[in-house]
Amino acid sequence: MPIASRMPDETPGAVLFTSGSSGTPKGVIHTQERLAYKARLMAQVHGLTPDDAILMPAPLAHISGLLNGVTVPGVVSMKTVLMARWDPSNALQMIERERITFMIGPPTFFIGMMSAPDFSAGAVESLRLISSGGAGVTAAFVESASAAFGCVVKRTYGSTEAPTITTSQPGDDPEKARSTDGRPTGAVELRIAPETGELSVRGPELFVGYIGRDDAFDEHGWFRTGDVGRIDDGWLTITGRLKDIIIRAGENIATAEVEGALEAHPSVRHAVAVGVPHRRLGEQVLAFVQLVPDATFDLEECRRWFEAQGVARFKTPERIEVVDDIPMMAAGKPDRAALRQLLLGLSS
Repeated sequence: MPIASRMPDETPGAVLFTSGSSGTPKGVIHTQERLAYKARLMAQVHGLTPDDAILMPAPLAHISGLLNGVTVPGVVSMKTVLMARWDPSNALQMIERERITFMIGPPTFFIGMMSAPDFSAGAVESLRLISSGGAGVTAAFVESASAAFGCVVKRTYGSTEAPTITTSQPGDDPEKARSTDGRPTGAVELRIAPETGELSVRGPELFVGYIGRDDAFDEHGWFRTGDVGRIDDGWLTITGRLKDIIIRAGENIATAEVEGALEAHPSVRHAVAVGVPHRRLGEQVLAFVQLVPDATFDLEECRRWFEAQGVARFKTPERIEVVDDIPMMAAGKPDRAALRQLLLGLSS
């Protein structure tokens, strides 16, 4: 049955706040009708049935927690298992005990489980689908997670304002699911600004505005996401944030590209790139890396790897910091503010 995309009413249903990792949090207004529309649509897109069960580690005050932990399961009549606090070992026990079939979240959740000492193929054998979005979703992550969890792992793109607007669907090309952030779901529209590469979106699942502000949309109903990307044959690939661009000697470097190249290395499990001030160049590239067990990775190996991968020299990190864990925010995004504080401690 096709999903109706016309919204008969705009009654406010929820206010969710953005993470505020790089600015003041904004109150995002969603309506009952738009949330219900999105829940019905995503149940179809993910191919969910009452036999499925989801483990939801994100807070219910986050769009992923509300959509995938409450409204989608309500539409499907499937089981939801909630976590009060993220813990990889606890998550593995819950997956095995509750026979979880579906999970959605940023790579940090799944990297944490793969790195846990009690991870085993048997503990996660019930999983059939993982949908991963947020910063740091790379082709290398999809490959490693698919092998570790033994299930379909696909990429998803969305935000608090525009939840899950692209992903792959059953029957799509697996290579597209691995190498891009998906194709539009339902009636949503995408466009890329030719000057900046910024993605704008409009569609029936978008929020209706911010609390106390009237500048969320342009005169044609387009919402500027702040994300930079490209669209190839209808498939979206996010390459970074406008504010996550490192400018080194006048050259723009997308942190997502640096992180993708790093995570393609067999020793690197997770990476976050940041710009650090430099007197002559303006900024330099610093990368925090979490390694697979018993692996080594240093600046010399990083330079060799980037050259072998054909990455431009100016994009190659000039400093590597190996860390045991990447600090996360509540919703699973890398906490760049915490990493910058860690950097200050390392430099003192």
